[in-house]
Amino acid sequence: MTRRLFEDTVLPHLDAAFNYARWLTKSQAEAEDVVQDACVRALRYLPSLRDDDARSWLFAIVRNTWYSRVSRRANPMEVVALQRETCQPHDATLDPEERLLQQHTVTLVRAAVEQLPVDFREVIVLREMEGLSYKEIAAVTHVPIGTVMSRLARARERLAAVLKLATSREVLR
Repeated sequence: MTRRLFEDTVLPHLDAAFNYARWLTKSQAEAEDVVQDACVRALRYLPSLRDDDARSWLFAIVRNTWYSRVSRRANPMEVVALQRETCQPHDATLDPEERLLQQHTVTLVRAAVEQLPVDFREVIVLREMEGLSYKEIAAVTHVPIGTVMSRLARARERLAAVLKLATSREVLR
């Protein structure tokens, strides 16, 4: 019964959990390890799942797993750069030039998000990429909704500034 419940409630959110872990860790390999450990924890603590909100519950476990791993390191700020995905899905409706511009924009945004401090990066990822509500982000990050909103506003400001700087540097080239 527990295995079936796990498969029905947790596994559908595995890709999103991996995406979140990859943004937290900045490493594909470490994200895989974090998600694997998080799944073991999720299976163990499945009875604690309430309100059938398995997605944000799993995100909270992923986040806690990552922070546990980071706290055991000698240097918590030691992270590997996010590995670039070698094959990104292509939009068949775009011509080659538009596709190249789109890929360039994705690269710029990804690099800008990577530059954000982790507390800003995670709220941006959870809100803008994973579509969580402020309430769900507050539950995942264990901070009040007001703090989520504040971090999100500051993260957006920093992201805009980094993107503006990156694009102005490109214009000067």
